[in-house]
Amino acid sequence: MENQTDAIIIGGGVAGLSCARTLVDAGKTVHLYEADDAVGGRIRTDLVDGFRLDRGFQVLLTAYPEAKRLLDYSALRLRPFYPGALIRFQNKWHRVADPLRQPLSGIASLFTPIGSLGDKLRMGRLRVLGTQRYQFGPDQDTLSALRAEGFSHSMIERFLRPFLGGVFLENELETTARKFASVWRYFSAGDTAVPALGMGEIPRQLAASLPEPTLRLGTPVAALELGGIRLENGERPRARAVVVATDAAQAARLLETKGDPPQFNSVRCLYFSADSAPIPDPLLILNGDGAGPINNLSVMSAVSPDYAPEGKALISATLLDSGGRDQAALEQQTRTQLASWFGAQVNDWRLLRNYHIPNATPHQTRPPSEHPRVRPGVYRCGDHCGLASLDSALVSGRAAAESLLSDPI
Repeated sequence: MENQTDAIIIGGGVAGLSCARTLVDAGKTVHLYEADDAVGGRIRTDLVDGFRLDRGFQVLLTAYPEAKRLLDYSALRLRPFYPGALIRFQNKWHRVADPLRQPLSGIASLFTPIGSLGDKLRMGRLRVLGTQRYQFGPDQDTLSALRAEGFSHSMIERFLRPFLGGVFLENELETTARKFASVWRYFSAGDTAVPALGMGEIPRQLAASLPEPTLRLGTPVAALELGGIRLENGERPRARAVVVATDAAQAARLLETKGDPPQFNSVRCLYFSADSAPIPDPLLILNGDGAGPINNLSVMSAVSPDYAPEGKALISATLLDSGGRDQAALEQQTRTQLASWFGAQVNDWRLLRNYHIPNATPHQTRPPSEHPRVRPGVYRCGDHCGLASLDSALVSGRAAAESLLSDPI
């Protein structure tokens, strides 16, 4: 019966799914309510004309410890990116490579104009020693941390700003340096990859591990109530505990949190279909000039051929800070920049979809310090509860479940 449910979870993103998995494994009955028609939250893959479009450029860092614990990497058929990047600078392409995984290309990278020799030695030291030796303060941002490490203006502007900007979804690099330290560790320790059939396979795999009655899709929640929740359709499911596993904005609404509203970094992602790949390799392509709307680009069908129909290529272009700009003008500016990179072939590319994601990731200038237990019988989880990443969302879901399990309810 409904009133015998141990826990209600609001939100079917990876945090909510991780929470549900932990509770179910502990023998608890769980009902998870998701407003959308499928699980995943911001990690979704749409099928459009035979192409697989992730909702914004996203990747899985295979060194994530919680992801390794929860996910079956073999079943996801992970497809790795090349360990390095291709940088567009002064009308030329420059390849930089991880010297430990691509030693010959790594040596060749020493002679590119992307930073000085000293910068490249610092990069190598950072790659080998990591960031554990640093004690970043809670108010220190990533840009100041990079400058303190001794990186030149050239290295920051041509490589680190577009690379980390694509990770943080903000190119001022005002994200807390503690997140930079965390992300850099995982980039260095494993592959950067996507599941063969798209990032949406990650929440699908988590959901498939739950018993049949757990998921309630297409069921938006209106409010929390004492001993349960109220759905938008008027129903009032009861449970011994409620976990709010939504994004920070929805969590603030449901929990009636006071204070300043949560801030987010937004992103726009344009997907194009082409008859042939402009770059045949599974590379992250960075805008080292800093001009034009594109921050980074990838040929997703070169990473995983399953992203596109046979004989077609799928190109993903990521744009930062574009929320208030005219969509048609922005598309034309993007095409103009692409043509300057790849020539007249861009005129034949077909725009498949223009995603604008206003709440793509929490804007974190300080490390968060939210406890999973909000009040007796009410808990929260989500990427905003840690240094925002796919792995922190998974960790927060488990932490909320463990807090619930340890409390007498």
